[in-house]
Amino acid sequence: MNSSQIITLPDREATLKLGQSLGEKLSAGIVILLEGDLGSGKTTLVQGIGLGLGLKEPIVSPTFTLINEYLEGRIPLYHLDLYRLEGAAIAELYLESYWEGEEVEPGIVAIEWAKRLPYKPEKYLEINLIYCPQNTRQVTLNFVGIDAISI
Repeated sequence: MNSSQIITLPDREATLKLGQSLGEKLSAGIVILLEGDLGSGKTTLVQGIGLGLGLKEPIVSPTFTLINEYLEGRIPLYHLDLYRLEGAAIAELYLESYWEGEEVEPGIVAIEWAKRLPYKPEKYLEINLIYCPQNTRQVTLNFVGIDAISI
């Protein structure tokens, strides 16, 4: 059930459009693990997901707040950023409550700097963004334990 897709995005607008397509097609309960260097487009991609979900409020990076919850779209979007945290501090957040659906309404969970997670969900979409010359990005989508969607 695991599969991968590689996409080249020519600019920021294409990154937003990819995110929008994901937001329109993904269902509640999907966890997106985002990886990439600073400036690679992780937050831009999540902004596009918000557009695809029909969110009206602007999506901003949760680097300092850690978790931003957007509940007014087609389904909720939970945007997390682990950049400033390490293992024990991350474990104390009990992030699995977002993908297990026990304490929050099921939605899409987008986690920036996901490699810092001490554990991963059983099923997820891993997205790796690489900033390339001429402002392009190479994006790899790895569908782990979930069916791939056409982009």
